[in-house]
Amino acid sequence: MNYMKVEDIRKMFPALEASVYGKKLVYFDNAATAQRTDRVMSLLGDLSAYHNANIHRAVHKLAGDATQEYEDTRDAVKEFLGAGSREEIVFTSGTTASINLVAFCFGEAFVHEGDEILVCEAEHHSNIVPWQLMCQRKKAVLKSFPVDEDGYVRMDVLESMISSRTKLVAIAQISNVLGIVNPVKEIVSLCHSKGCKVLVDGAQGVVHAGMNVRDTDCDFYAFSGHKLYAATGTGVLYGKKELLEQMPPYMGGGEMIATVSFAETTFAPLPEKFEAGTQNFNAVPTLRPAMEFARLAATDPEIVAYGKSVKDYLLNALLSNDRIRLYGVPHRTEDKVPVFSFTMKGVHHEDLALILDKMGIAVRSGQMCAEPIMDRFGVTGMLRASVAPYNTMEEAEYFIKSLEKAAAMLA
Repeated sequence: MNYMKVEDIRKMFPALEASVYGKKLVYFDNAATAQRTDRVMSLLGDLSAYHNANIHRAVHKLAGDATQEYEDTRDAVKEFLGAGSREEIVFTSGTTASINLVAFCFGEAFVHEGDEILVCEAEHHSNIVPWQLMCQRKKAVLKSFPVDEDGYVRMDVLESMISSRTKLVAIAQISNVLGIVNPVKEIVSLCHSKGCKVLVDGAQGVVHAGMNVRDTDCDFYAFSGHKLYAATGTGVLYGKKELLEQMPPYMGGGEMIATVSFAETTFAPLPEKFEAGTQNFNAVPTLRPAMEFARLAATDPEIVAYGKSVKDYLLNALLSNDRIRLYGVPHRTEDKVPVFSFTMKGVHHEDLALILDKMGIAVRSGQMCAEPIMDRFGVTGMLRASVAPYNTMEEAEYFIKSLEKAAAMLA
């Protein structure tokens, strides 16, 4: 069997041929947005040009073609996540929209005054603020549980915090800052044994670790297309059917109704109940080729082995530098995905990022939309380098050399 090499993968991503300030682009900001495959862009262009019609509503061929593409994608996502039925797959604009939907609708259905929601302190703001808003509205209590110095969830503390008032625990599959794979299956089992539900933020996890929602048994799972090589403005919410059926709709309008009168409105069955208005029907189908690439990257032995070598090189290089503090230090290498957030003594993260940009290297600096974990580690921000299967060892080595050069310039 012929396995793919990184050079073959890079040919699928036209953006990687770009230059920045006369330097060849080294794109290490994949945790924010991954680049798109040529198939994703081709499909988006084709649907926009030749199948641009509202889905579900009209009987003409363009509408039928657009509807088919959209609904075929729902079936593909169901298989990709291992969901039990297509009714459990709701399309949104991204992870943020998916979590907001659950926070509002689950809150309306199941949360009452004095109830509790538990959220990990390492969460993205999108998995904190929606729960704050819901708790304020419902007079519930939001509590956070910690991670240790290496970035691992304190399971003992979490277990001690779950009470009869706990309605839901919200946890990232992988923190966008720490890059540590959380034991979500263990967390789900613990929570279910104590009678509470679990939402898993899969924005990073779906890319690096995959997900089988039935095996994990999570109640909700959310991810964004733009971190998975698909078009922006696309996202998925998986929810167990029995929960979604009990939750009221998030928004009202077209598509999500069965009948409307001034006396009463009845709602469409799942999943349309949660997909009000005109959906992003040109972009949602790009999830299909994106998921196909993600599946290839996770199963091709050559790609997996090469990616591991790049990750291990960067991990060792960052840990061996006395000036660098890495946040999210794995006890085992398999616990860490190639998301590296760090600070460097005597150098501001923003200054480093600006100089690296001039060297052609795109990284993220700042709080990474995760201010509480910055506070936990006593920093105002970090520098983050995040790697995808299309990144090369040469790029990794250039990054480490450029980091040292930039630090010397700022000393």
